[in-house]
Formats: sequence, structure tokens, C-alpha cells
Amino acid sequence: MTVTAQPRAAGHVRLSAGPGPRGSAIARLRQSGAFKALFPRPRDGALDAILVNTAGGITGGDRFEADIQAEPGSHLRVTTQAAERAYRAQPGERGRVTNRLGVAPGARLDWLPQETILYDGAALDRRLVADLAPDARLLLVEPLVFGRAAMGEVLRAVSFRDRIEIRRAGAPLYLDALRFEGDLAAHLARPAVASGAGAMASVILVAPEAEAHLAPLRALMPATGGVSLIGADLLALRLLAPDSFALRRVLVPVLGRLTDGSLPRSWMT
Repeated sequence: MTVTAQPRAAGHVRLSAGPGPRGSAIARLRQSGAFKALFPRPRDGALDAILVNTAGGITGGDRFEADIQAEPGSHLRVTTQAAERAYRAQPGERGRVTNRLGVAPGARLDWLPQETILYDGAALDRRLVADLAPDARLLLVEPLVFGRAAMGEVLRAVSFRDRIEIRRAGAPLYLDALRFEGDLAAHLARPAVASGAGAMASVILVAPEAEAHLAPLRALMPATGGVSLIGADLLALRLLAPDSFALRRVLVPVLGRLTDGSLPRSWMT
């Protein structure tokens, strides 16, 4: 049997924000291929950017990269137009997503992508690296959905590798890695792993006020979520939920608090 290679999609967005006359503004922008950035009307002095994958999803052989920089004194919020979808890949092929974030002195970056949905047969490598100045602020969320529950999809063959690295002034600050291979439904069904959860999210906050959010966020958590203060200005949250709807019911209030009520509108649709 001859397997026909699927078309490859590739895209690269390079964006930096700096101070402008009415708040933060685009300093540099370069985009190519099937990856674009849109810019709604500025709010609260911050620059909002919405990343759009015009290929409609990710499959084996696809390559997407984002280089995002918040320059000194700026505030940049980055989200996605909709949930990302990792589709079935052909044997031996993998999709790759690489996100590089930089936050300069006195700057703030909110990295707020919507969910990544894994389809059965997906093969995806994803990596995020963030470099922070000593007084930079970062809010980061990565939601993940395990299949299309409403359609009865069961993930029996998935390969997903995810890695988040945060460095401050060149020194490691936070590292998290996930790796799923094979029968993901059986793995997630184990009580010590996810007890059958269909979605999860990780939230990281690096900011001087991190400790002040600890008790209020714990009050929002169900039994399947937890919040820890790893350092004086480093807060980490992990949440499991039955499906994407239940995940959002908790995650939207959490992000609303951490963005001071300025969660991007794409999250509310």
C-alpha cells in the first residue's frame, strides 16, 4: 500500500511590543506562511495580539513558530482565535510547534492561548521557552483537551510531547514536561494519573503579587485542581476536568482574576 504524503503547513510570527503614545504598541512584526497575527482595538494600555493558524489545524510534518517579545515597559497579551487542533498524522510524521517568549525589564507578557485539542492519531511536539528579565512579569496558560468528547472520540493512539521552560536572567526558574504515547484513554483512566479526566490546564504566574492570589485561587478550585506557591513570586496551578466545558467553567474566572478582568474577548465566545 502506497501512503501519499500530506501537504505541509508552515508558519512563523515574529512580534515585539514597545511603549507607544497611548500605551503599548507594535514595535516589530513579521509573519509568513499559515500563521498570522491580528490586532483588535487596544484596551487598558496593553497591546492585544490574536494568533491565527490559517491551515485550520496541525498534522504530521507541519511546523509553526512564534517569537514574541515584550520590550521594556510594555504590556503584551497574546491569545488565539480559537482552539488549536492536532489531527491524525501519517506514520513517521510529527507536527512541531515552537514558541519563544521574551519579557524585558519592567514589561509584562500574558500568554493566553485557547485549548489545544488532541485527535486520535495525533503526533505533536510542542515547546515553549520564556526568558524573563529580573523584574519582568509573565502570565502563562496552556489548556489541553483529550479528544472530542461530544463525538464519542476515544484516544487510542496518540503521541504528544510538551515542554515548558521559564528562565529568569538566564537561570532556570520553572520546568514542566509532559509525554503521552500510545493508548492515552487507558493511561488517563488510571486513578493515580487523571482518573478519567478529559481536559487539563496549567497556569503559571511570575509576578510580585503572586502570593496574594494563592488563597483566592484555591477557593475557585474543584477537588481536581491545585495551586502552589513555588517561590515568593512564582505561582503554579494545575487543573483536571471531565471535558473542555467543565475546564472553562473554572479556568475563565481564574484567568479573569489574573488579568484584572481583561481576558481577551476570544475567550468569551
